[in-house]
Amino acid sequence: MPPTPAAWQAAFEAALPYHDFLSRHATPDQRSRWDAFHANVSLLPAQKTVLGGFVRRMPVLVLSGAWCGDCVNQCPIFDHFAANAPSIALRFLDRDARPDIAAHLKVCGGQRVPVAVFLSEDFQPVLIYGDRTLSAYRAAASAHLGDSCASGAVAPPADAVAAVVADWLDQFERVHLILRLSARLRQVHGD
Repeated sequence: MPPTPAAWQAAFEAALPYHDFLSRHATPDQRSRWDAFHANVSLLPAQKTVLGGFVRRMPVLVLSGAWCGDCVNQCPIFDHFAANAPSIALRFLDRDARPDIAAHLKVCGGQRVPVAVFLSEDFQPVLIYGDRTLSAYRAAASAHLGDSCASGAVAPPADAVAAVVADWLDQFERVHLILRLSARLRQVHGD
């Protein structure tokens, strides 16, 4: 049975903000990888404008692992989004901390990370998206990386980062528009 809104809310409240998540779960080497990628992410002015226009509160719960290369190369992007959209409430949950939640966030039957759960202000699930974006999968397929996942030790090229930023922003914007156009939420907010 999928989690109820109350269960999503409890998981969200147990999760940690970006920097607290890294302080608790990352080793110094892992933290340096996350910090290096975070410094490598930049948003275009048009992307900041899109994010600045978000008006609905959007809790985003990210199932993650500080050890995960895919997380290193994506999750810092979310922190940039949240910094530019005060309506985004961003929290990170270690994959192994809440197996009851992680069990509902499998990708192709496996425990993949990162997986973002986009929620409405009353913790109704709107979208579950992960573990890599289409651009990242295209790059992986063209490079034939094999069976192992990236370690995050080598940052992807800038154009690949920009493509993943754009892919994730599309999902964040999609959810915002779903929330903004929701008849239920429009009635609540009188707009």
